[in-house]
Amino acid sequence: RKSGGVTTNQLTIIFIMVYKPSQSQDEARGGVSSHSEFTDRVFGFLSCLAAVLLYGSNFIPVKTVDTGDGMFFQWISCVTIWVVGFVGDMVLQSSKAHPAAMLGGVIWATGNITSVPVVKCIGLGLGMLLWGASGLLIGWASSSFGLFGLEPEEISKPVLNYCGAGLCLLSAVIFFFVKSDVRTPVSPDMTPILIEERSLSDILRPSDSWVDTVSPKTRRPLGCIIAVLSGLMFGSAFVPILYIKHHATSNSSIFIGASQNDLDYCSSHTTGIFLTSTVYFAIYCIAMKNRPRIYPRAILPGFLTGLMWGMATYCWLLANRFLGPVVTFPIVTAGYGLVAALWGSVVFKEVKVSRKDVLWTWHCCLAIVTLGFSTWLTVCVCVCVCVCVCFLFFLAFGFRRSIRIIIFC
Repeated sequence: RKSGGVTTNQLTIIFIMVYKPSQSQDEARGGVSSHSEFTDRVFGFLSCLAAVLLYGSNFIPVKTVDTGDGMFFQWISCVTIWVVGFVGDMVLQSSKAHPAAMLGGVIWATGNITSVPVVKCIGLGLGMLLWGASGLLIGWASSSFGLFGLEPEEISKPVLNYCGAGLCLLSAVIFFFVKSDVRTPVSPDMTPILIEERSLSDILRPSDSWVDTVSPKTRRPLGCIIAVLSGLMFGSAFVPILYIKHHATSNSSIFIGASQNDLDYCSSHTTGIFLTSTVYFAIYCIAMKNRPRIYPRAILPGFLTGLMWGMATYCWLLANRFLGPVVTFPIVTAGYGLVAALWGSVVFKEVKVSRKDVLWTWHCCLAIVTLGFSTWLTVCVCVCVCVCVCFLFFLAFGFRRSIRIIIFC
């Protein structure tokens, strides 16, 4: 059914309203009215906002829980991600996607096995900021310049778009000089469930994670390098989907006739994540001689992390449909890095209050400006974010000190 040229088929997926016009209806409309364009932008920016909040907060449930080496935690979260994709596919009744879309899940799951070590090495805030910055570069470049066989996206204001991506890169470089204070939670309840069945030599091991054996001087640069590499994988995770869509109209391509709706590929993407993480976990169990380190307290946080990530991915793919990846990549990656930075500094006190406050404030400002340069409609969003950032700084550092920092910057 149609109403005013716009489909009325609106579905709700896990508290997120998804607006999904079909391809046949898009073709039947021919031209797109200004009202429809405005509606698409509203849905696109709301989806970006939801993705930013969910991505930036998805590691909060596990922040204060010991996960050991992280292999069991990543498998639990990936299982939940697959469940979210399966439920979303059933609710949306998505058209069949090409199996090659699972390659994006393989790439993402490969980077995800390093997520826990990165958080342990450099903290939640800095880790997600580096993930976002490196992911932004590879994702934005692939859409802007046609890397990996993709067709370049048209940009209405290329100068502003390039400035936004460059400022996000600059903010990541600045953040390399901010030292984080990462504390490992210690509690008797966090002991691995299988520890009692191990030999004495196993019990006397000084650490359950290889990160704890790395010297403090080496831990931070190692964590930054791993975060950048895994961020490149995260940013490349959607490349197979974009490649399939861009080659769906070519008669000589094996992807001819493939769906142009990003949401149709989410199930295949999550399936690739689940299969790859299962393979990695099986290899881990073999390497551990069938004595994996299982942390029961990490199970529920793993479920919550996977649930939030799956919902955020649906929101991002929806935003790609309305705004295009060349717009959504800078917004989402810079945005969720800012959210994670605020969680890490204000709530978990990962950043020490000193001269580093200046660098931290500069990063937040550059991240906000990056959002503003991505597209002119985000100016209002940037103003709201600036107000929220100032308010959080007042809460964390006090009114007078926050004023001095802001004036100095």
